[in-house]
Amino acid sequence: MQLLDTIETQLIANRLPLVGVSVAAVPYANTPFVVTLHWHGFVETRLADVTDANVVAYQPVPSSALQVNDRWDRFEELEHAVLDVAWELGSWDLARREAPPFIRPGSTAQESLECMGAFGNIPIAIDGQLPVVAEVPDGEELIDTAGRSGYVQWLFRPVRGGVWAEVAEDLTLESGGYRNPPCPLLAAPTKPGTSRRVVYQFGRSDRLLA
Repeated sequence: MQLLDTIETQLIANRLPLVGVSVAAVPYANTPFVVTLHWHGFVETRLADVTDANVVAYQPVPSSALQVNDRWDRFEELEHAVLDVAWELGSWDLARREAPPFIRPGSTAQESLECMGAFGNIPIAIDGQLPVVAEVPDGEELIDTAGRSGYVQWLFRPVRGGVWAEVAEDLTLESGGYRNPPCPLLAAPTKPGTSRRVVYQFGRSDRLLA
């Protein structure tokens, strides 16, 4: 699985630090999953489209959502790939969120928006700009499937290549903000369609031990 290569390619292309990375998948083997990279940076808004025009505002750089078509047969296989990447990029932890289907009686608009965001399709513009630039050809089908069957989303905040590199106080990290693979933790059983949060703890700090 080329998850790490996908993230590193985007880091080289954008030349911006990451705030976080999320991965979302529906509970059906070998379906595409979506990797969303949340960048730390701002775009200048000018009075006119010329170099010496006055800057009137700064807008956050939109996140990048990418569809990945790598083969996976079980959720545990996909989660082990995410665990390895989060571990290697020096994340403090990895959070897994199991979300129920939002197409059901009693669901909220917030649930549907969170699902759309997980798969790179937030239908809301901020100051005229979409918060996510998506390359997700099967996005509508994935959201429809997630709306009926639920989905799983993983979130981690990398130190290597991330905005957290200057403030990380983690005893498990190498000097470059990374860890040597593989991740020593194993994937816990997943229950798609439920509402549950699981956190894998990677890091250790003197402050927490004191």
